[in-house]
Amino acid sequence: MRKYLPLVRDFVHRADMYLFTLCSICTIFGLVIISSAAASYGNAYRYLLVQGLAFIIGIGLYVLFTVIDVDVFAENWALLFVFSVIFILSLIPFGVAGDTGNRAWLRFFGIGIQPTEVVKIIFVVIMAKHISYLKEYKNLNSVLSVGQLVLHFGILVGLIFVVTRDMGSALIFFAIFAVQLFMGGLRLYWFAIGAASIAAVFPFFWDHVLTDHYRDRIMAPYDPTIDPNNEGINWQANQSKIALASGQLTGTGLYNGTQTQSEALSQKHTDFIFAAAGEELGMIACVAIIILLMLIVLRCVQIGLRSNNTMNCLICFGMAAFMAFQVFINIGMCIGLTPVIGLTLPFFSYGGSSLFSAFAAMGIVSGIKYRPTPKRFYSL
Repeated sequence: MRKYLPLVRDFVHRADMYLFTLCSICTIFGLVIISSAAASYGNAYRYLLVQGLAFIIGIGLYVLFTVIDVDVFAENWALLFVFSVIFILSLIPFGVAGDTGNRAWLRFFGIGIQPTEVVKIIFVVIMAKHISYLKEYKNLNSVLSVGQLVLHFGILVGLIFVVTRDMGSALIFFAIFAVQLFMGGLRLYWFAIGAASIAAVFPFFWDHVLTDHYRDRIMAPYDPTIDPNNEGINWQANQSKIALASGQLTGTGLYNGTQTQSEALSQKHTDFIFAAAGEELGMIACVAIIILLMLIVLRCVQIGLRSNNTMNCLICFGMAAFMAFQVFINIGMCIGLTPVIGLTLPFFSYGGSSLFSAFAAMGIVSGIKYRPTPKRFYSL
């Protein structure tokens, strides 16, 4: 046992234990909320057991991805891209619908895996590799380079939307892509061209690609004529707002929330766990959740800025982007600011896939701090 102590001390000294501590606090806080939110189901212990086991595996993933050199993954970008495509396509024959109705899950022997959660982490790494390569060896702002990046992004996101109809995941990928391009040094006129292109094709996409249900889901928070009685598409968001309002400053207490302990608030242990926390622990808990998650985002940004390696910097900002945007969308769903599109609250919501991807992502960020910066980038 003693021979491993130097390795443990070295890991603790070099890894980002501050980031690990923040992730662990969020997960433990989430377990407390899940225990109450799932109490009305009659088998809360099952949810706690599954999430607790996912937490332990998540810690292992954090350690693993801290120790493994991210460059090993990045130099095998082609294999990772092919794997991502095949993994998403596997949903066509084997995919099942989740709670949101999106065909976004693979289930084997009772275990569910959401491929987009895995592909999201891969996308951050290989997109950072692609941008850093073009920046160092080519001209990032050339038409050819931008075309390659858009094609890279479009293939994966297009597949995700066509196969799963998961708009939430597609938006997360878009946020990652935009932030990494901006931090990579893409000129602002390309963003202007991109915005104009999106504006030009959006009417066709809105009229001919999206169904009436999707259009209503998107517009529901902003159009009072859609479900004015809050009995249909607005039901979840409305119940969430009622729960948050009833919690006031200090909450009604764990296991005492009217909305949380009834069937009124659906998906209270996953997508709407922020509302459950707000009702039973009050605004104080909501503010604490936001602060903890923003500290994680800021830590990713800090590590990225301290890295003088373009690829590592872009990886950190990509991870920060997906965390920040997912937090914004999830909390926005709960307060009626954004459409209900089935995104979990990182580290807090129940779900193994979400927790695994969050710990793996933060492990990669920790690994960038763990290792000295290489002298040069690997070529694609």
